[in-house]
Formats: sequence, structure tokens, C-alpha cells
Amino acid sequence: MDDRLRPRPRKAGRAVTERLGDLLRTLKVWDRELPVFDPETAPDDPLDLFTDWFAGAVAAGEVEPHTMTLATADAEGDPDARTVMLHGADERGWQFATHRGSAKGRQLAVRPRAALHFYWPAVARQVRLRGSVTAAGPEESAADLARRSPGALAAALVGRQSEVLDSYGTLQRAADAAWERARREPDATVPGHTLYLLAPERVEFFQGDPARRHVRVNYRREQGGWVRELLWP
Repeated sequence: MDDRLRPRPRKAGRAVTERLGDLLRTLKVWDRELPVFDPETAPDDPLDLFTDWFAGAVAAGEVEPHTMTLATADAEGDPDARTVMLHGADERGWQFATHRGSAKGRQLAVRPRAALHFYWPAVARQVRLRGSVTAAGPEESAADLARRSPGALAAALVGRQSEVLDSYGTLQRAADAAWERARREPDATVPGHTLYLLAPERVEFFQGDPARRHVRVNYRREQGGWVRELLWP
């Protein structure tokens, strides 16, 4: 390993922690006009409300509103979370993609359940989902990759996600070769690329309020459809 990349022991002193505390106390939360959400107007299906809220986040200028936190757990139950992109949503579930051999791919193989979390600060809104995850078939996964950018294809072609990397130079060489192939073969397939669908059993919508009278609407899937309920903030 490059000596420059080796971790150097460092103890956080009082000055460092006090500086962090001082910075945190200077930050404001929701000190602006926010949208009003009347829970009585919530539709019967959470996908309808999600689509409305997503469009509202886009209209409000939210940066990358399609990014979301994906939480999974390994065989021992230890959790992991990371930011991924939403690829779509329909009656089957919310969609994202990764390499089947990545850390999250391996975790989903042994524990096919996950949670998703969207946060749109511009409108003080959050959406949380939890449910079972299934992998789409090779044909649908390949079609998903074909719809994405050349950069996404190049990244998929590099592969080896989450494996130990001996040097950044190795990544540069692999990435250059992958970009060249992506330009040469825009229809190249990557067998490990997999589209996943999270079928939610719970979907919660949170509308922040400056007076802390937050509105929380929770949808629970039960036999025959969705049950909608309000939650205390």
C-alpha cells in the first residue's frame, strides 16, 4: 500500500470536538417557507404521493433528488448504508441497480430485505420505505443498463466493486480501458449488473414544520391493499 494512504493514528482533542460543536450550533434547520401538506389529501396508493413529492422536489431545485440511502444487512445482521440512485418505481416496487458481487449484492443474496430513505432539504420532506427485495432477470437488468449513460456503462465494465484495490493507478488504467470499450461498444453487456426491486411493506412520508408540528403519514400494506395512518412526530 502507498505510504500516503496508510492511516495515521490521531486523537481528537478537546479543541477539535469543541470546534465541531460550535459549527453544529451555528446551523439552522427549516428557517424558510416550506410547503404545507394536508394529510387528508393523501391518495390511497403511496406511489401516487411519492410521484407528486418527487416532482415537487425537482420543481424546488433539489440537487439530485433521485439519490437515496439504501440500507442492507449482512448474514450476521450488521447493517450497511450507502447512497444509490433511483432507477424507477412501479406497482412492483422501487428500483435500483448494482453489481451482483458487490457488498450490497452479496448482502441482499443472504438477506433479501432492505430500507430506502429519501431526503429533500429544499422542501423539508423525507420518504422512508421498508420491504423485501427481488432481483430482476438478466434481460430486464441488461435493458436497465442500456438506458443509462456511457459513464454508467464504463463503471459497470470496470466491475470488482468493493474489492480491495492495490493502488489508484490500477483503477485509472481499468477505468480508461472501460471508457474506451463503452465508446466502442455502447451495447456491451455486463452479466453482473443487476436491477433490484424493493416491494415496500411500509412507506412513510414526513413533512417538516418549523414549529416542529411535523406531519407523518404512514402506509402499511395489508391483505387487500394499503392502510393509511397518521403518526406522532
